[in-house]
Amino acid sequence: QLQASGGGLVQTGGSLRLSCVASGSTVSDYVMGWFRQAPGKEREFVGALSRGGAGTGYADSVKGRFTISRDGAKNTVYLQMNSLKAGDTAVYYCAAGRLWVLTSQPNRYDYWGQGTLVTVSS
Repeated sequence: QLQASGGGLVQTGGSLRLSCVASGSTVSDYVMGWFRQAPGKEREFVGALSRGGAGTGYADSVKGRFTISRDGAKNTVYLQMNSLKAGDTAVYYCAAGRLWVLTSQPNRYDYWGQGTLVTVSS
C-alpha cells in the first residue's frame, strides 16, 4: 500500500516536497514512479527511481526542477519540486512497479497511491 502526501497550494517559483510511504512492502524492491494528472488531461509521467536507488529518469517538462529520492529507513520516496509553475498544477500519484528498468508507462506499474493535489498559483 502506498500513501502519498505533501501536496498543497504554493505560489509560482515556490517549492514542495511530496512523500510516498509504503506499507507492507519495501520501496527498494520496486521501481518507484511519480505521475500527475491535471484536470481534463491524461495521467503523465513525472519521474522514476530505480530499484537500487542510483538511477533516475524524468520527464523533460520537470528535468532540472524535480528530484526523486529515497529514505530506506523510512521506506519513503520523495519528490522534491522546485521552481514550480502553474502548469505543474495536478494531482500527483506515486506508483510502484515490479520492474527492472525505469519506465514512463503507467500501465507497467503495479501499485498506486491515492494522489495528492498540488496547486501552483500565479
